[in-house]
Amino acid sequence: MGSICVFCGSGVGGEAGHTALAEATGRAIAARGWRMVYGGAEAGLMGVTARACLEAGGSVLGVIPEFLIPVEGAQDGAEIRITATMGARKAMMVEEADAFLVLPGGAGTLEEVFDMIMLRQLGRHAKPSAFLDAAYWAPLEALMRHVVQSGYAKPDVLEAMSFHTEPDAALNALERAINACA
Repeated sequence: MGSICVFCGSGVGGEAGHTALAEATGRAIAARGWRMVYGGAEAGLMGVTARACLEAGGSVLGVIPEFLIPVEGAQDGAEIRITATMGARKAMMVEEADAFLVLPGGAGTLEEVFDMIMLRQLGRHAKPSAFLDAAYWAPLEALMRHVVQSGYAKPDVLEAMSFHTEPDAALNALERAINACA
């Protein structure tokens, strides 16, 4: 596995444990020698995860729209690619990744998650996704089960998603899923 796209909040949220989870995730990605692809910001859980990966000797590609740089900053030490739009940002992140890892986040993270799910359902990629902080993502898992059971999504969309409490468990699941497709 070469690159893992991390989706997460541009804020740190209200739970101190999420910052620690982001730090542990960045270190775990670096320890495996994988490149982290993410939204390019210094802010929030995005910045925490990227800095932890960089500090642990990892490689980080940040993709950020030009208009967000004054708002969220661009992460020092990361390779930064600047796009014109949010759509171009997402497209580049999806293209550069072998799998997706989703940490807690807000509306932007949800938008990225639903875009990733929709693209998979449309056959535009077959990349697996893992979600960290299973309790935080439990409502999404329940919603996706409901959507599949109601016939509005194919079962393989849900089957490609896994939910975890620890970064290593999530990364192991992604590695297994990638190897199973190889």
